[in-house]
Amino acid sequence: MHRILIVDDDRETCRFMAELLGQTGREFDVAYDPDTALALARTKAFDLVISDINLNAAISGLDVLRAFKAANPGGAVVLISGFGTLETAIDAVRAGAFDYISKPFNIGEVKAIVERALKQPAAPPSEAPPVRQPPVPGLIGRTAAMFDVYKQIARAADAVAPVLIVGESGTGKELVARAIHSHGRRAGRPFVPINCGAITETLLESELFGHARGSFTGAVADAKGIFEQATGGTVLLDEIGETSPALQVKLLRVLEEGEVRPVGASRPVKVDVRIVAATNVDLERGVAEQRFRQDLYYRLSVIVIHVPSLRERRADIPLLVEQFLANASARLGRTVAITPAAMEALTRHTWLGNVRELENAVERLVLFSRGALVEVADLPAVMTGAGAPVAQQIFADLPPLEEIERRYLVHVLKSVRGNRTRAAEVMGIDRRTLYRMAERFGIDLKDETT
Repeated sequence: MHRILIVDDDRETCRFMAELLGQTGREFDVAYDPDTALALARTKAFDLVISDINLNAAISGLDVLRAFKAANPGGAVVLISGFGTLETAIDAVRAGAFDYISKPFNIGEVKAIVERALKQPAAPPSEAPPVRQPPVPGLIGRTAAMFDVYKQIARAADAVAPVLIVGESGTGKELVARAIHSHGRRAGRPFVPINCGAITETLLESELFGHARGSFTGAVADAKGIFEQATGGTVLLDEIGETSPALQVKLLRVLEEGEVRPVGASRPVKVDVRIVAATNVDLERGVAEQRFRQDLYYRLSVIVIHVPSLRERRADIPLLVEQFLANASARLGRTVAITPAAMEALTRHTWLGNVRELENAVERLVLFSRGALVEVADLPAVMTGAGAPVAQQIFADLPPLEEIERRYLVHVLKSVRGNRTRAAEVMGIDRRTLYRMAERFGIDLKDETT
């Protein structure tokens, strides 16, 4: 017989949860306030506690979690919240929560989580959590997709294994990497990012591993590479999929042996860093096409975090817009708000450049707005009713993502008359990424009518 405690100040939620999860072999107790929940947690043996995290100002679901784990370390706790943050997810994971679910929850997901919680041994609380760091700016969202990211960051932060962050360009992969570092045991030590796709291979090798004096023209002294500079900290290898097979062999050595060989040096140097890699390309396809080493992929992908596109979490767009408005207003010395109609238009828009494109768009709105209120008339035509038919025509048939990207690139290039710099700005990407997209789709950037 499994005994389950449900904690929520909403009686209807408690009733619904008991009905949803009820079956032979389960008994339920309910608590409508945290004091009752704490008393029950200390006096009764429960196999599982399901608690809302926002109970009252003095006592939260996290307090219920800690009290329950103190009284019954082997029991499982599942927390539910409609206003979760990365910091709350980290607190929950470190306090020993089995899982952390967003509202409104998926019924099938909740049932599956409860089944696993009743079968698997519960995780013990973290014995020595690192010092709390301030929130990572820009990592904002309350959708289920972002909840999943928060949970994965929380679990990755205390681990020592490499992390692979995957997602489209502009989704915030570096923010996720910074969050893993700042909430982990290496917080306070260097966090050093490097874009592997923006540097030539020869220079990249020297940047990563350092070089010895006289190893090439201009090497007038020994120089430490990023792996040595980041000792004790974290190195982010952004756009890892752009590295050559020769460099991938050397990166594999760092992962397997914990050492680097500076360019022109006669002996290796030991390094102590955590490696986080990020990519907007399909590395599994790269492995299949022999463009990316399989052994390096396996070593990097011990922990994989998928960062959702903005199209996968449209409900977060108003939160992001408000944050970007506040940031841009402070930076530009203006106070600018946005009308509900303009916000709705931004929420409907297809942001293929993701969060980066949205942030750039909001900054332009603040910079060029005619007053203190951004209205629909202030938005580019593609984001308003005037541009809606074009967007609808482009995306109506919902073809595969790559075809959507190709059509969007063609549309942007036509709208800016082939101006590559302007096209990159509109899409919220750098020019190098624009060139790679054009090459992938067979588009000649010299042809303004492409």
